[in-house]
Amino acid sequence: MKKLLALLFISFLFSFTSEDIPTLEIGQPAPDFNLKGVDGKMYSLKSFAKAKILMVVFTCNHCPTAQAYEERLKKITAEYKPKGVQVVAISPNSPSALRLDEMGWTDLDDTYEHMVIRAKDAAYNFPYLYDGDTEIASKKYGPIATPHIFIFDEKRVLRYSGRIDDVEKPTGTPKSFDTRNALDNLLAGQKVAVEKTKVFGCSIKWAAKETLTNNEKDGWAKEPVAIESIDDEGIKKLLKNDSGKLRLINVWATWCGPCVAELPDFLNINRMYRHRDFEFVTICADKPDKKDRALATLKRLQASSKNYIFNSDDVYKLIELVDPKWQGALPYTLMVEPNGKVVYQKQGTINPMKMRKLIVENPLIGRYF
Repeated sequence: MKKLLALLFISFLFSFTSEDIPTLEIGQPAPDFNLKGVDGKMYSLKSFAKAKILMVVFTCNHCPTAQAYEERLKKITAEYKPKGVQVVAISPNSPSALRLDEMGWTDLDDTYEHMVIRAKDAAYNFPYLYDGDTEIASKKYGPIATPHIFIFDEKRVLRYSGRIDDVEKPTGTPKSFDTRNALDNLLAGQKVAVEKTKVFGCSIKWAAKETLTNNEKDGWAKEPVAIESIDDEGIKKLLKNDSGKLRLINVWATWCGPCVAELPDFLNINRMYRHRDFEFVTICADKPDKKDRALATLKRLQASSKNYIFNSDDVYKLIELVDPKWQGALPYTLMVEPNGKVVYQKQGTINPMKMRKLIVENPLIGRYF
């Protein structure tokens, strides 16, 4: 199943064209830019004038390949900065063109605000610049995927374009250290032996692809929404969790304002991770005779997740079944690993960002494929 998902993901990466945006050719000068960094400062080529070599990396928050290379980028920065190499990262992606089903390997989208969070969480030791609003600078470079490396010599002439190395996972030993080799060649005053390689990763989310996110929203509206009755044994089975997936369970009610208000957050989380080893389940605490009202609410919210309503009027029985430690206030949320290990419990509304991070950092999910 995991191999199939990986193949589907790879197919998805390369299913879109780059709008015929040309990639900067070897021997061409570095295009200038004026972009805001995650530190709030503005950066241009002049900001790095003292560097012997300039390495521009087009990367982003959401891409699993980009995340897999983060540590290697930090190591390259640390090792080569004393030698006069300046590493600069640019995110070319338009946040409006990023679909939720492309975010199954991340907790963060590609907005500037989330770039700030990612740079802090991952302890970036290089400037991280945002170009998602205008894409003017990025289109001058023409990156193919994230990450894509462009290395310029002291005169800011492009001498290398391509991958970091040939291993797209955070572990493993590369056979070809393309970026390091190019840097070493230039520092030694030599011609770069391999000037250009292919790249592998997520396609650039140019703003023109916003139609794809609109299509995604149209698709949600067409997904069937249903609710089933569940008894004591059914709830015990949910909590035992023999699905092989990470299961997130939310107990809610139609008369609970905070419950209904936070359901869209859960649904977006489900849309992000449902193609991974993840499952979202709702249990409605309304009386059984209010099943139609619960279904109407779920349909309005386009909740195509697995939805249940407890088949008893005894809410105290529901409380004890779900979690004896639960005091009874709604909403209530649990995360259960396979074989019933509860790894999260919360009475009250969740923090969606913390929840997404908790999910993606669970060993069953992860940031890499």
